[in-house]
Amino acid sequence: MLLAYVKIQGDYMKEEKKIVPDTSVIISGRLSELIEKGEIQDTEILIPEFVVEELRAQASRGREIGFKGLDELKKIRNFEKEEKVTVARLGRRQTMEEIQLAKYGRIDALILDVARDAKAVLYTSDMVQSLVAEAEGVETVFFKPYEKKKETKLSPMLTEDTMSLHLKENCIPLAKRGKPDSFALVPIREEPMTVKEMEAIIKDVMDAARYEEDSFIEVGGHAASVIQHGNMRIAVARPPFSDGVEITVVRPVIKMSLDDYKLSEKLKERLAKRAEGVILAGPPGSGKSTLAAAIAEFYEEQGKIVKTMESPRDLQVKPEITQYSKLKGSFENTADMLLLVRPDYTVFDEVRKTNDFLVFSDMRLAGIGMIGVVHATNPVDAVQRFVGRVELGMIPHVIDTIVYIRAGRIEKVYSLVLVVRTPTGMTEADLARPVVEVRNFENNEMEYELYTYGEETVIIPVTGSKQSAVSALARRYILSEVRKFDRHADVEIIGDNKVAIRVENDVIPRLIGKQGKTVQELEKKLGISIEVLPKIATLGKEVSFSIEETGAYLVVTLPEKMTGKIANFYIGEEYLFSATVGKGGVIRVSKDADVGRDVLKAIVKHTLKIFV
Repeated sequence: MLLAYVKIQGDYMKEEKKIVPDTSVIISGRLSELIEKGEIQDTEILIPEFVVEELRAQASRGREIGFKGLDELKKIRNFEKEEKVTVARLGRRQTMEEIQLAKYGRIDALILDVARDAKAVLYTSDMVQSLVAEAEGVETVFFKPYEKKKETKLSPMLTEDTMSLHLKENCIPLAKRGKPDSFALVPIREEPMTVKEMEAIIKDVMDAARYEEDSFIEVGGHAASVIQHGNMRIAVARPPFSDGVEITVVRPVIKMSLDDYKLSEKLKERLAKRAEGVILAGPPGSGKSTLAAAIAEFYEEQGKIVKTMESPRDLQVKPEITQYSKLKGSFENTADMLLLVRPDYTVFDEVRKTNDFLVFSDMRLAGIGMIGVVHATNPVDAVQRFVGRVELGMIPHVIDTIVYIRAGRIEKVYSLVLVVRTPTGMTEADLARPVVEVRNFENNEMEYELYTYGEETVIIPVTGSKQSAVSALARRYILSEVRKFDRHADVEIIGDNKVAIRVENDVIPRLIGKQGKTVQELEKKLGISIEVLPKIATLGKEVSFSIEETGAYLVVTLPEKMTGKIANFYIGEEYLFSATVGKGGVIRVSKDADVGRDVLKAIVKHTLKIFV
């Protein structure tokens, strides 16, 4: 007997028919549910080739609905093996023209033709398809694609203080419970999660994302998906992207106003009247987004137009604050839209990539007040993230206030000011340059300086004892220059204007250069005196040598077998220099060079030693 169902006032009436399901009802999974419940039995299900092709195309593009539909077809085939239904494929494959017209309903029309020609009942979860079928006299059954549930499969795991859920196949499910300043990772149950349970949760979430108003898919894909469901951000990962099926659920557990942070009156006044380039910095899970939402509502209550830029859109703000995501996959396009909307303030949640920093800077320089959320392990790292992406002189115009938050509490607030002066520790007046001062907002004490030194922009701490420029820059700039020759080089500060550089013995000749030109150029560039020393006191054994004076050179002759090796010259126990042994075991040393004069003195005193 062939059965189908026509819905009349919530009941189903049986009659002998064939069934042609379209893509929408296959994806919804309703057909397998009806077969499993026994409401469809001894029925011939005709699967149009167009449906299979469409699902294959969706799966090939990595879309979840494609995999879901193919899995549904697999279930229906298994029911055929159990002799509950009969399954047949019919029709033909799509032409290139039909594929191009798919978005205009061409494939749906072809499926409708299959149902008409087969004198079958069309099963669909597409309202438009159902209406067209009725208009054309094709018998149809319409199933609502989704019915909102009061509880999902995640609901039993979520207590009021649950900040996040961490679920993975074959692993015990874990929950992070508490508040940002006090939380613990606890097991939800003793039994590991099964793949079947994980997939059921994913289906629940995906269905909600497609049909519920407060849910949407931010990143779509079978291997990796991000769904915003109410106030929950749900990340799904599958192989091959991950080594197993994994679901991570993150949600805010508290909503705070700016008054809850107990800000000083000075900081409140700055946020209200002067701060227009604010960076909220802190490590992951420290409460940055919660503070961003509080500041957004603070500005909205002051009568300002406030918008947000988020991906995903998970800030908990009033409905009066419109939340924007990426427009056509880019925040650049979102920024263009916002410039037309003309908000007073925009909250940019999660400024991470270089392009995000450029968009943030562009909007701020266009006159929009910006509040950016940045990951940082300490307050000054937030400034460092802008270095190299924004010109040094423009940084204080882009960000004027940095608020560092950890464990839900504001720990430090910085203000940025641009001045022109000599950096701290430098004494020469002609070394004056633009300097960005990073000051503690509460006591106005300067803690860091940003300025260019050579070709590099450096951030120098100035709190406590005042350091010389050489001491402050040795590990940053001098070392970076020397490590072009030896990446394991060490720098030792000898005085305010002198350093000792220790490198591998075979690097010394290259660092010194012909007639000392390379090290002289480096000294001129850095503005300090450099002493080059070997890391190892000697290299090899002491060898015999002869030396003679010819014109402007001292010619040192070693055994010919030493050709190509590094010879290290010592005066007694004191290292002098190193050189590569030339053809015939010869090394030429200029008498006019410092080392040449030292060699002459050592010859007179009979203290010259050479090690190879």
